[in-house]
Amino acid sequence: MSELLVVGRIQRPHGLSGEVSTEIVTDFPERFGCGTALLWRRGSDERSLRVAGARPHGGRLLLRFEGIVDADAARNLQGGELCVPAEAAFPAGKDFYYAHEVRGWTCEDVRGIRLGVVADLKGSPAGPLLTLQTETGKEALVPFVHGIVVRVERDGRRIVLDPPEGLLEL
Repeated sequence: MSELLVVGRIQRPHGLSGEVSTEIVTDFPERFGCGTALLWRRGSDERSLRVAGARPHGGRLLLRFEGIVDADAARNLQGGELCVPAEAAFPAGKDFYYAHEVRGWTCEDVRGIRLGVVADLKGSPAGPLLTLQTETGKEALVPFVHGIVVRVERDGRRIVLDPPEGLLEL
């Protein structure tokens, strides 16, 4: 089975017609267009859903799904994640990288010294952060920004960093 990417989290029903308030956890909210197929999961429960409608509402999306026609049916989706297969991810642009894409990539400094392996890439209010599993076995958070990230080589699965002194020891 392919890796699944979480693109949304259902918070609660909205109104009486089956809409759900959904936290969007993708950089591509346009993926919630009518007709889009998604996998809903909560724990070991899974089901396929198809988007019947989407509209913005206070920093979230209100989604309607085919076959979900009332608040009770919507309530059954509460707390679930909306997922797509990794291979269905939108093509990344030149300077855009998915977390699932960079996990396991090698990080080196500008002299070619291996610093560690990428464990994750997460967003934060200050910007994206690489979680780096260092050669000493520690985790380090590295801002994924120009100046620290010198070069990203997709083909070589390698990221060249120029971290400020002491950053990897924090």
